[in-house]
Formats: sequence, C-alpha cells, structure tokens
Amino acid sequence: MRSGGKFSLIAVTAGLALAACGSPTGPENANGGENALPGAEQYLSSPCPEAGTKPTGRQFTYWSMWTADEPQGKVLKRAIDCFTQKTGVTVNVQWLGRKLLTQNVAPALNTADVPDLIDQDLNQLNAAVVAPGGTQSVEDVFALKVGEGEKTVKDVLTPTSYTMPQNRDAAGKPFLVPYELISNAWWYNRDVNPNLAPPRSIDELFALFDKAKQDGKAAISQDGDINDYNLYFFTQLAARFVGPGGIVKAAQDRTGQSWKAEPGFLEAAKLVERLAKGHYFVDGWDASKFPQVQQRWADGESVYTFNGSWLPSEIREYLGKQGGGKAINYGSFQFPMPAGATHDIVEQLPIGFSVTAKAKNPEPAKAFIAYVLNKDILAGIPAVSDNLTPRTDLAVPDDLKPIKAVLEDPKKEHTLIADGLSGMGTYVDNVFYPADNALLKGQLTAQQFIDQVAAKSAEYWRARG
Repeated sequence: MRSGGKFSLIAVTAGLALAACGSPTGPENANGGENALPGAEQYLSSPCPEAGTKPTGRQFTYWSMWTADEPQGKVLKRAIDCFTQKTGVTVNVQWLGRKLLTQNVAPALNTADVPDLIDQDLNQLNAAVVAPGGTQSVEDVFALKVGEGEKTVKDVLTPTSYTMPQNRDAAGKPFLVPYELISNAWWYNRDVNPNLAPPRSIDELFALFDKAKQDGKAAISQDGDINDYNLYFFTQLAARFVGPGGIVKAAQDRTGQSWKAEPGFLEAAKLVERLAKGHYFVDGWDASKFPQVQQRWADGESVYTFNGSWLPSEIREYLGKQGGGKAINYGSFQFPMPAGATHDIVEQLPIGFSVTAKAKNPEPAKAFIAYVLNKDILAGIPAVSDNLTPRTDLAVPDDLKPIKAVLEDPKKEHTLIADGLSGMGTYVDNVFYPADNALLKGQLTAQQFIDQVAAKSAEYWRARG
C-alpha cells in the first residue's frame, strides 16, 4: 500500500509503506478488464443491508485516507450511500489520500474545524493523532450491533486485530476499530516454482536464494527507495528473537545499550549481513524508484520478493495496464525461525476508524463504524480491493489464503509490522533507517550496525533532554 499509496503507517516513515499496502488496483480492475476481481461488480450493485445501530444524529464529517476511485474508496463510498439510505444520516466525506493525517488532521487538531471520523493504519494514527491527544475512546463501539441479528462489533472481529497494546491511548482505551488487515510474506510465482516447499530453516531459505542464482536469475527484488521495505528484513528476524514489543523497547532506551545487551539483535543483523554479502538482490534494486523493482519481479527477472499482502493488488494493476492477459499464480511463505529464536511471530497492521477528541457528531460516526463491519458491507474489501479483513467469516482472496491462515494460527504471536518502529517518527528517520539501509546494502557489518544504532540512539535521546 504505498502512501501516497505505500503502506503504511507508513508518514512517510510510515506513510510510504501504506502506500504500498493498500495500493489501488485501479478503477479498471474494480469494474472489469483482464485482471478484474471476481465479484466486484456484483458487490457494488448488491442491495444495502439494514443498519444494526440507528443513530440519533443527522450528519457527521469523515476525512478518508483513500481516494474515491481506489477500490477501498469504492467500498467505503458504497457503505456511505447505504448508511444514508438506511438511516437518513448525511456523511460529509472528503477523500484526502494517505497524507491526510500530517497534511489535514494534525494541523486541524488545535482548531474547531476537525472531522468527526478519520481512518488510517494503527501506527500512523498513534504517531500523528493519538500522541497529541487528538482521539477519543472507541470502546463503546465494540458493543454496537452491526446489523446481523444481535451480533456486535466485538462479536465479529478477530480479537488479535484490535487488542494489541499499541491500540491504547493515554487512558488505556482503544482508539481504533479495524476494517482491513495487512500482513506480509515472501512471494513467488507458483507457475514458475510449482514444487517449492516453504523453507523450514534459515539455511533452507538461503538455499532457495542460491538455487535462483544458479539458475541464472536474481533471487530477490526489492524497491530499495522504500525505507520500510528495507526495514522488514531486520525486524522480521529480530522480532523472532526478542518477541512483540522488543524492538520498540530497545529503540526507546535512552542509553542505547539495549541494542548491545540483547544478543538477538546482533544475530538478526548477521542474517541481514548474509543477505547483503550474498548479492541476492536484483541489479539496481537500491537505485530505482518504486514500483520499478517489484514490477521487475512481476516480469520474471527475480524469483522472490518480500512484500505486504497488498502486493497482488498492486501487481494486478501493473499487469492490467500492460495488457496481454498475463497473470501471476501467487505463492507465499513466512520467514522461517532462525536458530536460537523463540518467538514464532506473524506481523500484522490494522487499518481502521478513529473518532476525534473534538468530534461534534461522535454518535452517528460510531454507528457508521459498526455499519461498515456488517458482513455484506465489509465483503467489499476482499471482493473489490483484494485485501484481508479482520473478520474470519468473509471470503479470502485466493492469493492471500496462506497469509490469512498464518494470521489465524493460534500458536503464532501477533506483532505489529516492524514492531511499530515505523511509527517512531524522527527516531526511525534519523537513527534507524540510515543504519539499516547501510547494513542491507553491505556498507556496514552486523557489529557496526549494532554499534551505530546504539550510539545514535543515545545521541538522539540526549538531544531531546
């Protein structure tokens, strides 16, 4: 989903990533064409469900992270139209795109001109709006009916999609109700590698990379101009050593010594150094502009790419514009556990709604949140945008079934993508990204990376008193 599309939370630290993450598949793909999603037209023309929660207010203002012609924008536009039809409530919506938090919401927080409802991924909301006290609790939303008999918001959502500790404001109350869920994986084309077995160890993973090189192809495509994409390798590995919250805890250590004290960080960095020294990345990966390199993967120049669950939708857009009817039979697998690691994690990032602290019409806004989570409304996320939802009873796009299965595996430890590091604003910009990029490009050894992050962390926090 790149912000501006790219994913994520991802203010351009986080923003870029989201850009990637929910990246639009393009209007033509939601309404027909070679790479159209099955069921999209049927969904957009289906009858509106009844509202389970009837609001007393008559209107509210919603500032959206989507544009109206994106697939998610189409789904939410239908939700708005249906909600108005069934309740009489007018929704004053502005389709502002990924930078709405930094360009629109944050500047409005100290004014009387704030929207009632906003949306974004949890990391970006936390950093840009929650931290300055710009949201109110949405705890009461979980008890609202969604329009399926007596079912409430809490009844239909997967608990792990909203109960993580990062979804808590200063008073300990939840500030986000999710409607979309993103994750990530290693991707490959099943038609090219029909017998590939997911690697069970790090050595087996590198054996796959080595075989790709032996076959005359690059092993990995990665858009190196996206800091968050480069970040994924270290954080995926480190989280398996230190567990959910362990990376951000080290980043918050004002002495910087946690980076040195926890041996798992060095072990993770050694594996990233192994990636760099193995020359597995496609030529020019670190000197291009997104999405050139992931498109080269789609064109078959490399065998693997590590990317978000939004990748099929972005590639579908690209292939649709290319014409010719080409499609990819997506296969995916997770990072295997490194030797000595003890946390079998899966990364996720909820995208959802928040109600502002100064909302003039919170009650109809909250009723709308519940309405969006109605099964017949939320079905548009997989049907139109080819993405995952936080409900377990909705259709799952074929491309994303392996990821959905991992997300629903009760043995997995759920953690935010990059452990929420992308939401740390100037810290990640000034301290972590430079060192991480240098490590992945082979400009720093693992030990030099740890030493630099530790020293720069202490310097960063000293400068802030």
